[in-house]
Amino acid sequence: MKKRSDFSRLMGYAGNYRYFTYASWVLSAVSALVALVPFVYIWKILRDVLNAAPDYAQAVNIPHYGWMAVLFAVLSYLIYIAALMCSHLSAFRVATNLRLAVSEHLAVLPLGFAETFGSGKLRKIIHESTGAAETYLAHQLPDQYNAIATPVGLLVLLLAFDWRLGLLSLAPVVLAFLIMATMTGKRMVEKMRQYGNALEAMSNEAVEYVRGIPVVKTFGQSVFSFKKFKATIDEYEKWVISYTKDLRLPMMFYTAAVNGVFAFLIAGGLLFTTHGVTPEFLLNLLFYIIITPVISLTLTRIMYMSENKMVVADALARIDSVLEAAPMQVQAVPQHPQDASVALQNVHFSYDGKNEVIKGVSLEIQPGQTVLIHTGLAFEIPEGYGGFVFARSGLATKKGLAPANKVGVVDADYRGEIMVALHNHGTQAQTVEPEERIAQLVIAPYIVGAFHQVDELSDTVRGAGGFGSTGK
Repeated sequence: MKKRSDFSRLMGYAGNYRYFTYASWVLSAVSALVALVPFVYIWKILRDVLNAAPDYAQAVNIPHYGWMAVLFAVLSYLIYIAALMCSHLSAFRVATNLRLAVSEHLAVLPLGFAETFGSGKLRKIIHESTGAAETYLAHQLPDQYNAIATPVGLLVLLLAFDWRLGLLSLAPVVLAFLIMATMTGKRMVEKMRQYGNALEAMSNEAVEYVRGIPVVKTFGQSVFSFKKFKATIDEYEKWVISYTKDLRLPMMFYTAAVNGVFAFLIAGGLLFTTHGVTPEFLLNLLFYIIITPVISLTLTRIMYMSENKMVVADALARIDSVLEAAPMQVQAVPQHPQDASVALQNVHFSYDGKNEVIKGVSLEIQPGQTVLIHTGLAFEIPEGYGGFVFARSGLATKKGLAPANKVGVVDADYRGEIMVALHNHGTQAQTVEPEERIAQLVIAPYIVGAFHQVDELSDTVRGAGGFGSTGK
């Protein structure tokens, strides 16, 4: 099956709004062609000035040509605004549908997907990758058709007045396109992908680092935690430098080619005037020198659009990494247990796939039974702080499981494994599964009281009154 293009896929998310995208292409191309009309009137102004010299009062059509140039310039601008309005309508719809598609697919993925994939990566995909697609459709794609139409109109203008000067103007353009191909080839696409991976990893670690700062500071692991974040920063720096170095020479030659149009025209002017200068040739040469910046600007826009296309392709690939993730398998006929009793038999678990932290565990908590559960965790709590193990409200209300001692206390000088005495307050057997959250640990400072023996206490209104002595 033939793979759909990136643009075709984006239009699939646009729905009927895709027609706004097509309209933006047409309007943008028309705007580019209309924008060239003022240069024709500039040529007419130069012609009348040269023909009227030295009696410039004879150039009576100059105001008319000037106002016509302004009129077409404004008209081109208005058409371009209409093109952007159409492209934005489609782009906003695509971005919205992309974010909805990713969010809806996340809802059917296994619970551990976000943990393994990384919340920072997901945030970057949902926000930045879809934003890149929106920017591409809203701005870069209309500019692409504007930049494509401009060379077509320029080609007509360059060859219409003096084909020799026109060919000289096009020579650097052809060279610039050849250099541009080296900056947007497969090798640079792969570099862009690696650059995106490094940026994604850094973004993910940044989110995880910031989210974990309270816990990290509590256990004095700031240096260790920052090392991981620093490693992703260094990796990102490496790929940025590598990408920049690879573009250094091509960009230098490209800039020279783009700005070389003016030099070609001057050299051609000197060559073609060895036998004398005619007013017509001088007119055309001045016109070509004036229009040269348009050529340079157009080529630069095309170059950046090629790079933006690679960015969008990379963004869609990252969106696909989420959309193509296999959802949870749901049985056609759900099976319902007869009661709430579940037995844990010979369970093994490893975080890295190599070192097992749970080996052959079997567990079942009967009604009224208290089981001491090993967590595999040990903490070095700072002096002046204590660890307090509380019940989880959801587990207590749904399964009747809660710590037998209500609140467990972990002293700062304790160095052993944290264990939870879990009691089944319900009437049915319950099971604790690996990685299930059975309690919650709160690290909090405590106040050490100073006790003094006295003969009597201060008087109060209540005094020694017992329970209920203060009223309802």
